[in-house]
Amino acid sequence: MSKEDFYDLTPDEVMHALETAGFSPTGQFIQLNSYENRVFDVYLEQGSSEASRVIVKFYRPGRWSELSILEEHQFIDDLAQAGLPVIAPQRLKNSRTVMSSPQSIWFAAFPRALARMVDEFQMPDFYRLGRTLARMHNVGGTHPASHRPVLSVETYGDHSLKFLQNWIHPDLKKRYSESAQIILDKLRAPLGSAKKYRIHGDCHRGNILKTDHKDRPSEFFFVDFDDCCTGPAVQDFWMLLSEPENSPVGADELQSILNGYKELRHFDDRELLLIPGLRGLRIIHYSAWVAHRWEDPSFPNLFPQFLEFDHWLSETRALEELARQV
Repeated sequence: MSKEDFYDLTPDEVMHALETAGFSPTGQFIQLNSYENRVFDVYLEQGSSEASRVIVKFYRPGRWSELSILEEHQFIDDLAQAGLPVIAPQRLKNSRTVMSSPQSIWFAAFPRALARMVDEFQMPDFYRLGRTLARMHNVGGTHPASHRPVLSVETYGDHSLKFLQNWIHPDLKKRYSESAQIILDKLRAPLGSAKKYRIHGDCHRGNILKTDHKDRPSEFFFVDFDDCCTGPAVQDFWMLLSEPENSPVGADELQSILNGYKELRHFDDRELLLIPGLRGLRIIHYSAWVAHRWEDPSFPNLFPQFLEFDHWLSETRALEELARQV
C-alpha cells in the first residue's frame, strides 16, 4: 500500500475493487466531494432502480486500522438496528463491511440515499435533532469502542499544536501558540473528567441530509461517521449552531437542541462550559489535519490560503477570543 496509489486511484482500480467485493459495475461513476477519503457513486448492472447504484468509500491509507473501521461500521449498524436515520454499510463478498482493494486500500460500500443537504434549519429542526442525538447517544453508551480515538486534549490538541510549529506563520507563532496553550490547559481537566461514549464526533450541518418523500414525512439522516469517537455529548451539539452559543441566535438554537435531548436522555449542563474550549481544540486539530495532508496533491488546491499570513492571522484572532472565554 502506498499513498501514491490512493492519490492516483483510477476508475479501473475502483471498478476492479468493486468486482472483488461482489458487485457488477457498469463502468459509469460520479466522484463525490470528500477531503479525507475517495468516494464514488457507481452504477451497477442491476436495472434502472436506485438499488442499481452504490456509494463506495476508499479510506485514506494510514489513518484507520481495519479494526477501527469495523468499529465505525458497528456503531452505524447499532444505530440502524435501533431505528435511527443512518446509512449502514453493506456486507461485501467477504461477509464483512470492509475489504482491502488490490492496491491494499480499505474500502466499504453504502446504499445510495435519496436525500439532500439542508439549506437552513428552523427552530423546530433543532428540537428534532436534539431528540435524535439523544437516541444516538443512548445507543452509543451501550458498549465501548476500543479502537476509536478518545476526544481529549492529549489526542486532539497537544500533538496537533506541536506539529503546527513548523506551519504557523513566523510573525504569528508566539501569539497563536500562547492562546492555543491557554485553551488546551484550561480544557484538559474538565474534558478529561466529562462522561464519554460513542458519538458522531463531526456533527456539523454538512453531515446531515434530509429526505423529501411524498409518502412519508421528511426526516434527517446522519452521514459520514469517519470521525466517530469516544467523547462527551456536547461535542455533537455545538457545530450545528448557525452562530456561537453566546449569541442570541446561537443560544436559542442550543436551547432547542437541549429541550429535545433532555426528553430522552439526561444531560449534565456543566458540559456546556466545554464549548469554547472544544471550538479552540477543533481549530488547532483541523489546521494540523490540513498540514498533515499537504503532500496530497488536492490539498494545496483545496486550501490555497493555508500558508499565507492572513489565514494564520484569522486563526490566531479566533484562538485569542476563545482563550478569553474558556
